Amino acid sequence: MDVIVKPYIGGTMRIGELERRSGVNRRLLRYYEEQGLLRPERKPNGYREYAEPDVAAVRHIRNLLAAGLSTATIADLLPCMGKDGDDLIADCPELLLDLHREHARIQAAIHELETARTTLEAVIATAPPEAERAARAMLAPAS
Repeated sequence: MDVIVKPYIGGTMRIGELERRSGVNRRLLRYYEEQGLLRPERKPNGYREYAEPDVAAVRHIRNLLAAGLSTATIADLLPCMGKDGDDLIADCPELLLDLHREHARIQAAIHELETARTTLEAVIATAPPEAERAARAMLAPAS
């Protein structure tokens, strides 16, 4: 999901503004903080104050989570990531091993799903036409 980020005037923002700008609810933002993914400044009154780079950090966290990485891996990875505009760059060679492993795990899962799909397609293809019609009738909404 692409989030449109509007320019923010000011040096820091509270969690509500980060929520609005990132599209991520404050409960998740607090969770990211608990996991060491975000490190907002804490004011004496307990309020969290976020900086402009935190908006991009949340976007990167969401993308890495969507890629299948755990929050623990992301916490290790983020400090080793450089930035090229809005893109993350893997700057730490030792973490590339984790990224390669995760990539291989995802590839294996994709292969398993493709095999399962092919098997299902083969079984479905053996159904006689009357069974296929009956199945489609069950799926059709009642009028």
